[in-house]
Amino acid sequence: MKHLKLIITLVILSSFSLTAQTKATKKADKHFAKFEFVEAIEDYNKLIEKGAADAYVYGRLAEANYNIFKTVEAEKWFAKALETSQEPEMIFKYSEMLKANGKYEASNTQMKKFASMRPGDDRASMFMSNPDYLPKILERGKKFNVQNLDINSAVSDFGGTLKDGKLYIASARNDARKTYGWNEQPFLDMYSFTKVEDGSYQNETMLDDKMNTKYHEGLLSFSPDGKTVYFSRESFYENIYEKDSLSNTKYSVLHMFTATKSGDKFSNIEALPINSRNYSIKNPSVSVDGKTLYFASDMPGGFGKYDIYKASIGEGGKVGTPVNMGQKVNTEAHEMFPYISDNNTLYFSSIGHLGLGGMDVFYTKEIDGKMAPIRNVGIPVNSNGDDFAFSINEATEEGFVSSNRAGGKGDDDIYAIKKIQPLCDVQIVATVIDNKTKKPLAGATASLVDSKGNVLSTKTADKNGKVEYIVECDTDTELQVTMAEYESNKLSIAGSNQEEVMVEIALDPIEKIVVPQERVVLNPIYFDYDKSNITAKAAFELDNLVQVMNKYPNMVIYATSHTDIRASDRYNDALSDRRAKTTVQYIISKGIDATRISGAGKGERELAIDCGDNCSEEQHQINRRSQFRIMSGGPTVN
Repeated sequence: MKHLKLIITLVILSSFSLTAQTKATKKADKHFAKFEFVEAIEDYNKLIEKGAADAYVYGRLAEANYNIFKTVEAEKWFAKALETSQEPEMIFKYSEMLKANGKYEASNTQMKKFASMRPGDDRASMFMSNPDYLPKILERGKKFNVQNLDINSAVSDFGGTLKDGKLYIASARNDARKTYGWNEQPFLDMYSFTKVEDGSYQNETMLDDKMNTKYHEGLLSFSPDGKTVYFSRESFYENIYEKDSLSNTKYSVLHMFTATKSGDKFSNIEALPINSRNYSIKNPSVSVDGKTLYFASDMPGGFGKYDIYKASIGEGGKVGTPVNMGQKVNTEAHEMFPYISDNNTLYFSSIGHLGLGGMDVFYTKEIDGKMAPIRNVGIPVNSNGDDFAFSINEATEEGFVSSNRAGGKGDDDIYAIKKIQPLCDVQIVATVIDNKTKKPLAGATASLVDSKGNVLSTKTADKNGKVEYIVECDTDTELQVTMAEYESNKLSIAGSNQEEVMVEIALDPIEKIVVPQERVVLNPIYFDYDKSNITAKAAFELDNLVQVMNKYPNMVIYATSHTDIRASDRYNDALSDRRAKTTVQYIISKGIDATRISGAGKGERELAIDCGDNCSEEQHQINRRSQFRIMSGGPTVN
């Protein structure tokens, strides 16, 4: 049902020239030209049975099946047609059908071929820059629960606009309507359901005849006060269409309308001034402040077949000039079904961006006039079928998505969704290397720590020295890495909204922190004010001393602890002595014999910075420290 929702007026311009038509294909071609794909498929198949098929028939049969998402048949006939053709767009569609059928390696092979033929195409460049995108999408895991709604029928149902306790959808369930040749289902109407206390949807009601006509009506969106509704309808309603002189087929476009809602009644249906007889306007979504209308259109000047646009909504509901959302959002394929959420996240469906097959749901956000990276919403919202008409209440984290995925009740079904994990996340890929040789260090222990010192995850570096983590967007973290025979190291990683952050952290051989026969040089072992307990940061540094003493089993250390100048001399002497003892006890707790380490407090008698009464907090902290003198053992001076 994807392409019914597209209403592609140029579908007759298939991957093969119309000059390939013959008298034998005339009947099938007429059905095809009128979007009657079910009948067209029957007639093209008859030609194949008679042995009268050629590349043109195979291509038409593939396109017809593609248009109604019969993926297995479409794959079969695209493969046959491509035996004698290398048309790039057909290769792209073939790759889509392979992917929809779970044949990811074969799909990638076709995408590489497509990219070699059209290297400047957005779809090609995105694929070539990230050919291993599929595992990355799948490995991000499940962000939502999805559940098929009881209100779905055996035909196409899609949408999900929840307003004032009612759910509004589009459906082909009205058997009294004339059927549409595209898929032999009735024309689409708009329906409402009441949400009852148990969370189910009851009281199915078809909207009145001001909203529904004998033509297609699609999704709707409300103004914040619920008094104005935006929706799309075929231009046949306004007696606007183009007529093919050869086949006498009439082609409409989609226009957008507004209506006034009072109670359950709709009135004052008005066409928007941005409508045109030459292109479609559809899939409205109104921002939470009511000032911006988002929609999809195939108007001239876009980047692809359908693009996402926005337009201002001024005083009196006047809609301004459409503005294309730009090449970051829009590709050379289809971008449709925009939904602007209450935190101004823009969700939309696309065939052009890298996905799991068919249309996938993506999201982005406009920040300071620029669009954030486009992200795939992931499984299970997305499948290898068509996934579209996504909507969500960011506060309740509940919403809807429509899909023709396997296992549904009908053609397109509506699914309730519930977010269970943060949607925006970042994959941190860290490589641990030897700072001297620059070679990767397998087996290093790497912990990712949040800004409060909580360990988010601890992993072991693989044979390539790599560790990977998933964190929520814009989360500051610190990577802490340890390894036997090496000095531990830390790396701060600033929060990001990029899909992937690559970092490298180098470890020095442990000998580097040893000054032979003098001291072990650690980063400062800081204590909190008026405290003597070992903090997590202090423990991280003291573990380097443990490593040194393990490497040199005859080494004996004398630790000194120091305070700042605050408090009395007597108090500071006692405090520093406690700090020295806790430092010694920590080292002993790590398995070092007590005879090999001792310590004493020095109070404020040996300040690192003598700043008198004008010390800053940072200077006070530097004065609160521990130092480590080698009394015997360890490496010798060369």
